[in-house]
Parts: sequence; structure tokens; C-alpha cells
Amino acid sequence: MPQIKPDMNIAHIRNSDGAPQTLETHLTGVAALAKENAKKFNLEKLGELLGLLHDGGKYSSQFQSYIRSAEGFIDQDSDEYVDAAQQKGKIDHSTAGTQWLWQARSLIGGALDMTCAQMLSLVLASHHSGLIDCLTPDGMDNFSRRIEKSDNKTHLDEVRSKFPEELRKRLQELLESPDLFEPLKKLLRELRDQEKNYELALENPSGEKATARYSFKIGLYLRMLFSCLIDADRTDTADFEKRRAAALRQKGEYTGWQTLTERLEAHLAKFDSSKPINYERRKISEDCKAAAARDKGIYTLTVPTGGGKTLASLRFALNHALYHQDIERIFYVIPFTTIIDQNADVVRKILESPDLESPDEEGRVVLECHSNLTAERETWRGKILSENWDAPIIFTTNVQFLETLFAGGTRSARRTHQLARSVIIFDEIQTLPIRTVHMFCNALNFLVGQCGSTAVLCTATQPLLGGVDRQLGALNFTPSHEILSRGLTEVFNQFKRVEIIDKRRNGGFSYDEAADMALEEQKLSGSVLVVANTTKTVREVYRRVKEKFVRTVHLSANMCPAHRKKALAEIRERLDASLPVICVSTQVIEAGIDIDFSAGIRLLAGLDSIAQASGRVNRHALRLNGRVSLLNFPDEEENLTSLPDICKGREVAQRVLDELSAKSNLVGSDVLDPRTIAHYFEYYFYNRRKEMRYNVKAERNDNLLNMLSSNLMARSEYERMHGKPESLKNRLVQSFKSAADIFRAIDAPTRGIIVAYGEEGEDLITKLCGSFNPQKDIALLRKAQQYTVNVYPHVWKKLDGVIHEVQEGTDIWYLSKEYYSSEFGLSEMLVSKFGLAEA
Repeated sequence: MPQIKPDMNIAHIRNSDGAPQTLETHLTGVAALAKENAKKFNLEKLGELLGLLHDGGKYSSQFQSYIRSAEGFIDQDSDEYVDAAQQKGKIDHSTAGTQWLWQARSLIGGALDMTCAQMLSLVLASHHSGLIDCLTPDGMDNFSRRIEKSDNKTHLDEVRSKFPEELRKRLQELLESPDLFEPLKKLLRELRDQEKNYELALENPSGEKATARYSFKIGLYLRMLFSCLIDADRTDTADFEKRRAAALRQKGEYTGWQTLTERLEAHLAKFDSSKPINYERRKISEDCKAAAARDKGIYTLTVPTGGGKTLASLRFALNHALYHQDIERIFYVIPFTTIIDQNADVVRKILESPDLESPDEEGRVVLECHSNLTAERETWRGKILSENWDAPIIFTTNVQFLETLFAGGTRSARRTHQLARSVIIFDEIQTLPIRTVHMFCNALNFLVGQCGSTAVLCTATQPLLGGVDRQLGALNFTPSHEILSRGLTEVFNQFKRVEIIDKRRNGGFSYDEAADMALEEQKLSGSVLVVANTTKTVREVYRRVKEKFVRTVHLSANMCPAHRKKALAEIRERLDASLPVICVSTQVIEAGIDIDFSAGIRLLAGLDSIAQASGRVNRHALRLNGRVSLLNFPDEEENLTSLPDICKGREVAQRVLDELSAKSNLVGSDVLDPRTIAHYFEYYFYNRRKEMRYNVKAERNDNLLNMLSSNLMARSEYERMHGKPESLKNRLVQSFKSAADIFRAIDAPTRGIIVAYGEEGEDLITKLCGSFNPQKDIALLRKAQQYTVNVYPHVWKKLDGVIHEVQEGTDIWYLSKEYYSSEFGLSEMLVSKFGLAEA
């Protein structure tokens, strides 16, 4: 074990060999990295200052005794020895730096100086926990409590006395610099003026709403600074702990945009445009290239399903990055993990071709970052690069994007600063969770308006995110924001490959009638896709079809990902060979799955879902026309009470379809006409306008939009207890931690159960049951994601006796083998025994 001198101040001790990292080395290393991270905001001095102060509390004798005792460098009989296990997590080493900064700067200057001082103090106080509350929801002044913590708990005086002379001198230079906060104050002034001018342009301007949006975006600036520090701290620590990690990092030294653009252009030049549909795809791609020279902003790319938007949007992004020079990354934000693999593979094969001169580029250009990444696909390099999105092109999910902006802790927040100076492509933007609409719109406006990014919203069914309540937060679209140069109706008419036939009727259809229709359609067309809204409906229709047509395949979320992939491969094989097949599926098959049936049947849902199902029919225009029939079921056959998004979408679709039947001039010529889709979203968003603030379902009638901005309810509670004191003037009052604890990108908190699908599934369960420490067996757990079915809490409660922990206390569960079916996933026996038909 290395020798540690008595006067050495330690930041960390490496697990592998016991080598120490001195505190001075760590602080200077973090300061340099945080300074570099903050450079994109012109806040280098603040980044450096945060790095120098963040772990200053570790100079206390209390912390040094703790870390030496924990690692066995102090004899248990020594007076300096402490019980490290008992002290773990109880020694405050973040408040000393917080207090040092606050005391030095909070009383200097005006109102904005106070705001800046609080922002930096919050970053320092929060760097191990995630951003803390300023006011708690019940009105407690948590920030003042932290700032006023006694010296015998924070050891500030001792820390000041022990700071190395060179570091202390640099700290004083920064803290005493008259212009320390000027760059941040400039950003805040621009933001404040922007919100005031925006408000004045509205029909009913409200100073209160402008202040709320301003406060919300100050919180995002705070999160950016927090991210700059967290990323620097975690990077420096990891590079010390695992020296191999440092060698794998790219640190922004990526393959250039010019090279990547040339590779894409070379690939596109090989496309055969002789077929009409490929010719139309090329025109869309050319529009994207031409639009790349536009200013940064928020754009829409409204492309019919099958229009080739993945490569077209990539062409825009690469050329836009090349044109603007300061773009650092391109993000693809995709709603479902099921389609990330296929999209990332397409792009990777183009930009990381194996015959390139630089084989070391593999895995360095295109980075996948999502929960379903298999053990085989995730390399050690990929894991390191994913921690802070250290690659030029990143594929991630809606969930991870939203968590990066709003979730608690430090893991997601570490990545936030990487969203600045980027091109962010949102695929299937209509899937944005309704309750996050105003938070999302304000955040995207901030990323584009304040952080130098560009956003592209891609879909065939463009939601009206610029038309929601503008005072609460709607997207500030760039003038002439649509990338396509032609009228949307013209484009959609060129891509029209499917006729949607409205067969709704009073009383609806039965399972038997839907099955008979699928069988009849198969005789006429060869291959048929049937999409229903619930697993119960899918199961019932599937069973009836299967009795009469053996080549019927079932797909639903009751099947694990590995199972669904195999089923899709079987379907594709038959479709490619022009062999008959019927697929009965929930909406898991809709968004982004590249598959092409001859005909379809869709149970009534929102028009966006109907459009997605239609996109799986005659996708590549191999037939003159495809056919999709719309059916309605009575509620007793398809109960949607537990699926509010689908239920409310279906209600609005009913209304719009009735207007289409009546040939109303409010809608377009058919279901997929962009005018019809726009009209649908007008109704849909109006009906759900009260849900868009992320309402808090608790005793208090509050919402996250408020908690992260003006926090009026918490202020009211504070004033009820304390009156209206001056102490909150010019202060941030947001409940950051409480809001983050509530935030969930996906509403229903499902739980995963590993299933014995095939020999691999069984073998996986056996290995986890026998693993020395299954919770830390990352390779097995990654593989387990492909053999996991997620169930809702009400389902989980019913599974006692058929699910088991792999080992006691691990909270990793598997399903008894007999309850997983190679046909349905969660078996019919399980469904009938526990009443899980609606799961």
C-alpha cells in the first residue's frame, strides 16, 4: 500500500492500488475541466471558480480523518480514527465552498449580482445531491438554512486556513474580480429583455407570466452551470480511479463535419431515383440540404411516413453544422428504444464504414445511449462516452432527453451542457408526453435562443406546439420554419400510397367480425396488419384469426424485446418472399418500424396513431394502392379507461372523422391530409390544455411548471409563516429537488420482470440466480433488458407466487417459466389466473 504523508490532504483513494489523489490535484483538475465546459457560455471564470471551491470542505480534519480511517491509513487505536461506516454520507464537504462564495459575493453589487451569487452557491451546495430546493413546497427557506449552517458543521474557517497558497491566491483573484459576474449578468439581462418583448407582443400581456418564464429559464442556466461542474468532477475522479477511462475519452476531438458530410453525400449519390417514391424521397433530401444554410432556430420537417426522414434530417444536420462552424453535436431524440437500434445502425454504416482509412473511428462517431442497449452492443468505450455524451452524433430517447433537463440527482444533469451548440432532431415529436408540453417548449426555446442550438421536429403528424398557451410556453418557431419547399398537401399527395376507409358504425364491431375482416383482407391482399389499442383486444382477435389461418403472428408489450425481434424477423422474412402473413399487434409496431404490409386494419385511435399504422402499409409503394380500414369497438370489447392518451385521442378522432364525413371545410380531403391533422391537434390540445403544466397529483394543487419558475404556492406558504420579508427579494425560490423527485418522463412507473424466453432467457435467469453479486453484474443485467417484460403496479401486486427474486434482497425478479408463452409472452394461463387481460 502506498505511503501517505501525515500532512497530505486527500481527495480520493484509488480502489485498485490504494494510491491517493491529492485534494489540490483534484481541485485544479476539476477547475480546468469546468472552465472548458463553461466556455460555450462565455462563463469560463465561473467554471474555474466552481471547480476550485466544490470540494474545498475536504480540507477539514474531520473529512481527512474519515477518508484515512475508511481506507485503513489510521490505526483503530489512534485518537484520529473514526468509524467510517457510521460517518459515510454524514460529513458535509460541499457547504464550506458554498459559504465562502456567498460571503464573498452576495452583498456586492445589485439585484443581478445577488442572483448570480445564489446560482453559483446552489451549484456548489448541490454537487453531490442534485440541485436542492431554494424554497421547499411547504415554504421553508432551504437555501438560507444551508448558507447559515454553523462553522462547527461546515469547518469553513479551518478550510480557508488550509487552502494551499497558490489556490487561495487564484481564488481571491476570482472572488475579488469586479467583472466576475458580468458575462452571466449579460446573459440574464438578454433573457429578461427577451421575455418582456415576447410578452408585449401577445394579445393579453402579463408581467407575472413573463417573470415566470424568466425564472424558469434562469433555472435552466443554473442547470447548465451545474452540469459543467458535475461533468468536470465526475470525469476527473473517474480518470484517476480508472486510468484506462482517460485514454478512451474524445474530449471534443471528433471526426470533422466536413468529412462526415462527404461520407453521407457519397452514400446518397448511390441511391436509385428511377422509382417515383425514391424520386420524391430525394426531393425531400435536397430540401433538407438547401435549408441547412438557414439561421439557427426551431424548424419542422413534416414528412409522410416512408419519406426517408432519418437520412434527410441527418443531411440537414451535418450541413447545418458545417455551415455554422460552432455546432458541436447532433442528437437524434427518438420515442421508442425499439427503433433506435435500426436508425443508429443505418447512420453508423454510412459514417463509420469498415473500409475507412481510420478503423479506430468505430464507436467514436455514432453513440447509442438508451436503456435497451444490449451487452453485446455496449463496449467499454461506449459506456465511458455515454456518461457525458462524448461523441459527435448521439442517438437517445425522449425519456433521457427530458431527464437530462428535469430529472433529479447528478447522472442525467451531468449531460445537460452538451445540449448547447447542437442540432437536436426529434423523431415522431407527436409522442411528447402531454403533461410536459410547456416545460419542453420553454426548455427548447432556451436551448435555441440562449445556447446556440437548432431543433428539428420530424413527423408525418405535426403537433401544434407553437399554438399552445404562449404565456405558459409555446415553441418560438423560426419564420418559414417548415424545411420542405413545397406545400405540405402537395408532398403528402405525392406520397399517398394508402386509402383509409372509415368503416365505423353504431354499436361497433365484435372480435369475431374483426377477425373475419382480417381473414377476408388476407385473401384479397396477401399480407395484413391489424393494430388494436389493448393487449386484450390483440389477444382475442389473434386467437380467432389463428384458428383459421396458421401464418398469424402476435405482437404486444407482453412479449420481451428479444421475443418481439424474433417475431418481426419472421414477419419480414415472409413479406420479403411475398408469402401470406397476418400480424395482430398493439401499437408497438407503429412508430418507426420499417415493415411493409399490403393492407391494414386499425381500431380507432388518435389520428397520429392511425397515420403511423398506415405507414406500415404499402410503405415502399410496391402496389398501386394500399388499404387501411378503420373499425370501432364497443367499450366492453376495448376498454380504454386505463389508457387516457389513447382514449382522449380516440374521442377527438371521432369528432374529426365525423367532420370529414360531413365534408366540413375545416378539414382536408382525407384523414392524412396535413390540414386534417392540424385540425385534429387543435381539438386535442384544447381538450388537454389544463394537463400541460405537469400537474402534481398530491394534496397541493400545484404543477412542476410553477415549482420550477415563480413557485407561487411555496412563496405563499413562506409569507403565511413569515409575512413578506425582504429576504426573498432578488432571490431564486424554485423547488428544484422536490420538482425533480416528482418528475417522470413516462407516467406509469412500470416494473421489469425477467422471463424465460427460449434457452437464452432460461440460461440468463440461472446465471443471475447463481451470480456472486447480481446487482453489479452489468453484462448480465444489460442482457436481461432484452428478456424483460414491464408491468404496471396494479399487475405487479397480483403476481405473488409466480415471480421470484434471483437472490434475496436484490429486487431483481423473474417469472416462473410456465407463465411465459412462446406465442403471447405473458401467457394466457397467467392472464386468466390473475385477471391481467388489460395489462
